[in-house]
Amino acid sequence: MPTIYGIKNCDTMKKAFAWLDGHGVHYDFHDYKTAGIDVARLTAWSKQVGWEVLLNTHGTSWRKLSPTQQAHLDEAKALKLMSEHPSLIKRPVLENEKTLLVGFVPERYTEAFKK
Repeated sequence: MPTIYGIKNCDTMKKAFAWLDGHGVHYDFHDYKTAGIDVARLTAWSKQVGWEVLLNTHGTSWRKLSPTQQAHLDEAKALKLMSEHPSLIKRPVLENEKTLLVGFVPERYTEAFKK
């Protein structure tokens, strides 16, 4: 069963939930706000898609970071920031046995869940 990671009240998450529900896809939901996220999982995702794909630098959480926190990013620093501030992770992250999708693009979901 796929797991979708994110924050419950995020508008993009709501679109992803609606798509999954509308297509009869059963899934588990992991809420970063309540359950957090560990560096090991972030590291595994980073190996699959790259930390640059995972890190959301367009949201308010990013803008709230100090210039020092934002400067000189590399994988280790980005993963540490994302584990400390899960709102920095692009949403949703959908993980199933063969696919890791970051962000919600209906066409990519359609491709991933072809029967």
